[in-house]
Amino acid sequence: MSIFQSKKGRRTYFSSFALAAAALIAAPQMDASAAAGYSDVQESDTHFEAIQSLSDQGIIQGYEDGTFGQWEDVKRQHAAVMLAEAADAPVPDNVEQILNQYEDVDIDHMYADEIAAVTEAGIFRGNNGEFNPSASITRQQTASVLVPALNLGELDGESDEADVNLDNVHTSHDKNVQTLADFEITTQLDDFRPGESVSRGAFSTFIHRAQQLDGQENNGDGTDDGAEDTVSSEITLMHTNDIHAHLETMPQLAAAVENFRAEHPDSLLMNAGDMFSGTLYFNEFQGQAGLELMNLMNYDMMTFGNHEFDLGSSAEGHQALAEFVSNAEFPFVSSNLDFSQDDNLSGLFHDEMTEQPEDGEIYNSIVKEVNGEKVGVFGLTTSETADISSPADVSFEDYIESSQEAVDQFEEAGINKVVALTHIGYDDNPEYDNDLQLAEQVDGIDVIVGSHTHTELSEPDVVEGNSGEPTVIVQASQYGEFLGTLQVGFNDRGVVTEHQGELIEIGEQEENAEAADALAPYASQIEEVQNEESGGIAADPLPNPRLENGDDTSVRNSETKLGNLITDGMLAKAKEYNEETTAALQNGGGIRTSIDQGPITNGEIISVLPFGNTLATMEITGAELKEALEHSVSQVPEENGGFLHVSGMRYTYDSSNEAGNRVQSVEMEENGSYTPVKDDEQYVIATNAFTAKGGDGYEVFADIYDEGGVTDLGLSDWGNLRDYVAELGTVDPEIEERIVDVNNN
Repeated sequence: MSIFQSKKGRRTYFSSFALAAAALIAAPQMDASAAAGYSDVQESDTHFEAIQSLSDQGIIQGYEDGTFGQWEDVKRQHAAVMLAEAADAPVPDNVEQILNQYEDVDIDHMYADEIAAVTEAGIFRGNNGEFNPSASITRQQTASVLVPALNLGELDGESDEADVNLDNVHTSHDKNVQTLADFEITTQLDDFRPGESVSRGAFSTFIHRAQQLDGQENNGDGTDDGAEDTVSSEITLMHTNDIHAHLETMPQLAAAVENFRAEHPDSLLMNAGDMFSGTLYFNEFQGQAGLELMNLMNYDMMTFGNHEFDLGSSAEGHQALAEFVSNAEFPFVSSNLDFSQDDNLSGLFHDEMTEQPEDGEIYNSIVKEVNGEKVGVFGLTTSETADISSPADVSFEDYIESSQEAVDQFEEAGINKVVALTHIGYDDNPEYDNDLQLAEQVDGIDVIVGSHTHTELSEPDVVEGNSGEPTVIVQASQYGEFLGTLQVGFNDRGVVTEHQGELIEIGEQEENAEAADALAPYASQIEEVQNEESGGIAADPLPNPRLENGDDTSVRNSETKLGNLITDGMLAKAKEYNEETTAALQNGGGIRTSIDQGPITNGEIISVLPFGNTLATMEITGAELKEALEHSVSQVPEENGGFLHVSGMRYTYDSSNEAGNRVQSVEMEENGSYTPVKDDEQYVIATNAFTAKGGDGYEVFADIYDEGGVTDLGLSDWGNLRDYVAELGTVDPEIEERIVDVNNN
């Protein structure tokens, strides 16, 4: 029995298409007795043969006045009715929930069930929150729903590639228009007229020509001569991502895994990266506490997130990451990372596909058996890691090319079920990489288990790739708040035909006793560190504003009291080692939370600066400093993790100017007075090692680092802040107009 509750067995697309055509091309006012001989259809008309043939089969009918209306438009809602039947898409149990994504279709709509069905099946996707049911469907849109709904890309045999003009076809539709041309379903090769509405006559011709492929014809009685396209195999997955050392949720997560595994014992448990960085559990135990719980939960595999590389700038480099990998009781997959130059990790990496992965090793890709089916899995990490973390000697390869190579390897081995375990973001910056682009550009990926953008996909998304085949995308939010689950059904060609996904809320679970016991000694140590007072007392709360929280300004676009406190502490500590230091810079993205009023604990300080960065000094010219500040304010008023808080200096800018031409003035402080920065003068500034090495896209800093202009003092950023607030005693920073947008004055 299938894991899905389909309302009926699958048929081949021809009879389904024919039956559905009546629902689309017929209208409530049509005469049920009409067949051929329409007064407005002549033998010389382009679509005469198709209309005559389908009328003879009783598939289409005309209006009461004896006309057919061959030049009238087909509406999207009618296309949904037809394609729901053509694809044999079952009506989902949660129709109302699916329709919530559309502002113009609700549960009371005449075709609610069908629109929900084609949406869930990934055949139709709305636009800007609307389905536009009464809008006419264009010819290029028709191609992009016909191909996946009718599996036209999966027909047996090969066709010659037609020379069709795709210049005016949108790139999202060109592959499907090409498919219609290849199989001569369309003969409009010089100009497909992609933006025009598809007419009833043209739609009839599409049906008629599709029926003639491979000589298959509808029998006229609702049956056909094709073989059934049934669900022939199924796999089940569990997935987590972006836990960021929030181990307090792990005992409940373990309970959810145990419960789901009891019902689906042959399911895979996958981690899409970023177990490192974010809480004291990581700062104190550098991944080993989280790993003990992962091992207890019997994870099957993991890929690397960007934060797994946060310690790369330390003296030990990726030693802690290497220990995390080697102590794991599961393998790692990584297809676009080159570990060969990293002394700590190179010996753990195998640049190959394997069906027998060893625990504690890294593989390009692996093959697992699930429910008796071989499943290929490969892993990706965002190339943005080079800007936002510290990968050091680990380098990145093109993710599209790496993915295609992995898929090709699986196909050569006869494996047609492929999962990408990715840490590139659902819809993240397309200049780097993201899951949507991956699904669209690489054929042969059936499932993407994603992360990095912390996206809560309460239901799987389905993206149609170049081949017209669906790719199912899932992601389970962050911090272990959910256990993602996914069940996928495939036909005998390895194409996804059914899927069902759910996020299980962890807060509703009872703790797994064994996991709670394993966490207890770590939690006890963390509590001691968290509760230990630093010696500083905050006179008032020190917030960490973010636009996403409804604040008017953000730590990532404006001066804050907390940013001033941190940079003041950095400058004071740097002066102890180099008295020539005149200023300090702190990236806003590195400031992660606020400080409450009252005694400041170590736990609060570490939570504010959780990434284990060290203090560095940099020799920089005035011109280079101004270039860096231009990058800092380039996205204001939008947020930018690279926005720089400052101490020992002040600057003004105009956000109404174009990026790169915003900074108005830069001044250094000396003995309580300010003097303009000179372009050709050399300065010494302090910042964290991550920023000093070019993090957050600071190419000017990266160049200085490469030229030997950076000295890493090896002092932890949170330790510096702890010492500074202890020295202050009463902590009461102010907004001092160190950073001023003249456009707001």
